[in-house]
Amino acid sequence: MVPMAESICGTFLENSGRLMELGLGYLSLDRASSTLSTGERQRMQLSRAVRNRTTGVLYVLDEPSIGLHPSNMTGLRGVIRDLVADGNSVVLVDHDTQLLSDTDWLIEMGPGAGTDGGRVVAQGTVADIVRDPSSIIGPYLAEGGRAGDTDDRCPDDPFAHGRLHISTDAIHTVGPLEVDIPLGRLTVVTGVSGSGKTTLVLESLVPALESLVSGTPLPEHVLSVEAAGISRVRLVDASPIGANVRSTVATFSGVHDDLRRMFARTDDARSSGLGAGDFSYNTGSLRCGTCDGTGEMCLDVQFLPDVVVPCPDCGGSRYGPAASAIRLGCPDGTFRTIPEVMGMEVRGALSVFGSGGGIGRRLSVLDELGLGYLALGEGTPGLSGGEAQRLKLAGDMGRGQSDTVFVFDEPTIGLHPRDVANLMGILRTLTSHGATVVVVEHDLDVIGGADWILDMGPGGGEEGGRIVSTGRPGDVARDPGSVTGRYIRGTDTTT
Repeated sequence: MVPMAESICGTFLENSGRLMELGLGYLSLDRASSTLSTGERQRMQLSRAVRNRTTGVLYVLDEPSIGLHPSNMTGLRGVIRDLVADGNSVVLVDHDTQLLSDTDWLIEMGPGAGTDGGRVVAQGTVADIVRDPSSIIGPYLAEGGRAGDTDDRCPDDPFAHGRLHISTDAIHTVGPLEVDIPLGRLTVVTGVSGSGKTTLVLESLVPALESLVSGTPLPEHVLSVEAAGISRVRLVDASPIGANVRSTVATFSGVHDDLRRMFARTDDARSSGLGAGDFSYNTGSLRCGTCDGTGEMCLDVQFLPDVVVPCPDCGGSRYGPAASAIRLGCPDGTFRTIPEVMGMEVRGALSVFGSGGGIGRRLSVLDELGLGYLALGEGTPGLSGGEAQRLKLAGDMGRGQSDTVFVFDEPTIGLHPRDVANLMGILRTLTSHGATVVVVEHDLDVIGGADWILDMGPGGGEEGGRIVSTGRPGDVARDPGSVTGRYIRGTDTTT
């Protein structure tokens, strides 16, 4: 029995060790797999693949770094290397420079997004990419993955504009907390996977502020919350923007309303007795009668899932033939129909209409949010989490926000390092308008660019659940008790 027991225990320890290396040590063994996040589920599958000792298999991993703290990246790289050592091939789709720096071969797509991309701009070893002048990721790899720095960007008192205070009792694996967040600043909540970031921000802070604003009772575990002058809280997460096929980038951002009014004022529309409502592809008279304005047809195939195809009559434009007879004189001197405009990318429409007027301002905001490559008629249900997150922000840009708390849950998911820099510009724009911004994040550029950091830990699960360090990036970097501090630029000596 002893050799049998040793074999069983050895297998268990090896498997559990893998899970811990992948940052999953905080999960309980009876945790239902249906409750796991995408990143957690992917890492579980990776661990199982290594355990099965396959060979000759091609593994394709779609952004395995999602949700991983920098301290967990070493374990992920080790697992991938074990798969390769066993005779497998691994293809990664990822943006994390720690992971990219450890690859044998890089293929970089670009140079831009949408119609500006779609080709290979560089390929080779990491050293080849760094030396290639056409590479966009090369400079970030050359700098060790850090595009920014940790210079404290908040020279005066971080709490000069006031503070938001929340007091909570123990919940899940998070102990009682007393948390101060500076108003009008960018605060990043970080920590290793499972340290309690989501519990603090999404289960405590957001519902507490919503209760404070609405005057309803606080969540049971929240003892008190103080937020003088705050009358609005906006959770900007990566959840899809509905499942309605009629929702598009143009309708969600308000651009379509501007377009309908502009086309209704044309001589063609007036002579035909058309109003703004007629240019709606949802209810207007100009919508395609075959697909009813959805731009697609659903074919019922017996014994198989339904097949969705573009509408054969409108080709996906959502409008009938009569819409092509109404032409709008655009600021660039051209004449366009509404199906043509809806088929344009944001940046293309911006070049046509310019940045002035209502539609120009909306298009400029979308472009500034890094969404210039999206087509105006593109359906919002098909957007990535990062695209959905930024699109939700469009209506909030350019106005005073001193009464608003914005909460972002890992906004860098799926973002290239250059896009992370654009994101930081967006967050800075919000704080410059007086907004209080709270971000749950692992990305070191975001952490290093924060005004204030709340670092949770020190571990995950039962080993976490408390705040181990607070302060500006430089303060946390110098704190020996902070795991995150070791990875902030200029302080990590382990990589």
